Amino acid sequence: MGVQPVDHTATSLLAGVLFSPQRHSPADSVFGYEAGGAGEAPADAGASGGAGGHPARANKAADLVSRIAFQQRCFRNFDLRKHTYEQVKAVFGMAAQAAQHVIKKVCDAYRTLHAGLAAGNLGKPGSARRVKVESKPISFRPQAAQPYDDRCLSWQHGDRTVSIWTTHGRLRGIAFTGSADQLALLAKHRKGESDLVWREGVWFLHATVEVPDVPINAPDGFCGVDLGIANIATTSTGVRHSGKALNAVRHRNRELRRRLQAKATKSAKRLLKRRRRKEARFAADVNHRIAKQIVTEAERTGRGIALEDLQGIRDRVRLRKPQRVTLHVWSFRQLGAFIGYKAARAGVAVIHVDPAYTSQQCSHCGHVDRNNRPNQETFTCTSCGFAEHADVNAARNIASRGAAGWAVSHAA
Repeated sequence: MGVQPVDHTATSLLAGVLFSPQRHSPADSVFGYEAGGAGEAPADAGASGGAGGHPARANKAADLVSRIAFQQRCFRNFDLRKHTYEQVKAVFGMAAQAAQHVIKKVCDAYRTLHAGLAAGNLGKPGSARRVKVESKPISFRPQAAQPYDDRCLSWQHGDRTVSIWTTHGRLRGIAFTGSADQLALLAKHRKGESDLVWREGVWFLHATVEVPDVPINAPDGFCGVDLGIANIATTSTGVRHSGKALNAVRHRNRELRRRLQAKATKSAKRLLKRRRRKEARFAADVNHRIAKQIVTEAERTGRGIALEDLQGIRDRVRLRKPQRVTLHVWSFRQLGAFIGYKAARAGVAVIHVDPAYTSQQCSHCGHVDRNNRPNQETFTCTSCGFAEHADVNAARNIASRGAAGWAVSHAA
């Protein structure tokens, strides 16, 4: 087993614990495998297991609960339990705690859906996309994640093993490993539920780790970060995080995706699914490395970090078609979240500012004019003649706004 931390929030992390059923033969049927290796396909979902033992059966139960919740318009955990608890136990043979986890998972899914609808993330009222979402109950993939609490799962950190509950009894002694820092973090700060996940032939346990924030140091100035398309991130110190190699990878992925979508065969769709996950991992890795470099530099120089407030950027920014693809594909929000949590752990101040006109404003004299930026990478002030790379100039404006905003919010 291996422990792989995945960044989550400023105070929380997720640790993914990987294990292979082939090393623990009693688990083969309990976790939905026929005898064989970890890379084989799961067996029939109804063959064995429960919420703690087999996500496929638990997700069938979740589909049933979701349909009842949708028909009854009942989405509160306590109320929905009255309609479904006994039925889930009887039909799927689940224990009490497992049945309650299924019901809670359905309630959480509807709560997330309703929040997305309220925020307009699924289109305006009456739009085709929104109507489609609102007209049917939520469904769950056979191998969607299944939650555990401490009554169903226990960690033996000294032995580096976990004991996990299944409908066939407890499965004990499943080993895991990781770096010394990761193991110490898991042993000291793990809190709350863990999720059992099936991904590409192996099982993972995702455990939440809450790490106390470090006291924020008073910043000696701010490092502004401009997010963009040609350069994913540019700092006010002149560092640009992008380059031809990264853009070439993004272009190659886009072209391969286009060809596979046009082919539309089953094998092409399977490859698209794998490519989507690979591209997501690539983007997360790049965002992690960029965030680490920015936070490390800010910590070294004793400065804070000023970021653009990107709320609603996809609705308010007008771009040409090729640029729209890049804007929607790259996860700028993820990069901002990574910078935020890494800064919190390092005690570096972070402030979000309004990015309006930062690309047109002169960082030297403050003059704002569309003609200040004749092309993507050039900034030349029509008032004072100041010239700089356009992204660096924008980052300096963001840094200035960050310093002003921090002074106002922390005024005595």
